[in-house]
Amino acid sequence: MTPPGPDPGQGTEREPEPDDTTPPPTRRRPGGRTARIRTQVLDAVLAELGEHGFDGLTTDAVAARAGVHRTTVYRRWGDVGGLLADVLDAASDDDWQPPDTGSLEGDLAALNQEIQTALTAQPPIVTALIAASFRSEKAAHAQQRLWEGRYARCEIVVSRAVRRGELPPHTDARRLLIAATAPVYHHLVLLRTPPDPQLPGHAARTAALAAAAGAFAEPRSVSRS
Repeated sequence: MTPPGPDPGQGTEREPEPDDTTPPPTRRRPGGRTARIRTQVLDAVLAELGEHGFDGLTTDAVAARAGVHRTTVYRRWGDVGGLLADVLDAASDDDWQPPDTGSLEGDLAALNQEIQTALTAQPPIVTALIAASFRSEKAAHAQQRLWEGRYARCEIVVSRAVRRGELPPHTDARRLLIAATAPVYHHLVLLRTPPDPQLPGHAARTAALAAAAGAFAEPRSVSRS
């Protein structure tokens, strides 16, 4: 996170800066000044969102905090929805991979622990992004892309378990992963209960036992003569 920047109201009084000439998204190049400005702006979005929530997030405040001219933000991201969408898309561009502990239950427990840690971190960036996705269509689409990508990466957890003989063949990876992680989101996001150190492992064990019993196996097609 970037440190607190200028007062948001100063964003409308700043003189044009060299950053005002930043090229539009279609001309972005990896690295260099363009990437640096993007990092500054997206860090500012996260800081503002964590401190003030969606209702307090403005393009002027982000520009002031990032130290760039407001027209740079308007030209490149358009509005708050565009900023949030780019934050989520940037998160999708990482090299994160799911844990590999050697067992299905261990993998799911480690995954749940990562989720719980992210949901309870301060400032509450992850929960603020989830909340913002209900207020911005652009953010909602970007968050859906992020979660689709995460679930796709996590399917290897299930395929490894099948190869080890822990699960029946044709286990539905998506259904299993949702069942394993849903209790963490339910308790922390919906019920807003204090984090339970036992929850990640308990939810993982429950899902793993159900999966081993065939609860998530795809139904076999029945051929009729």
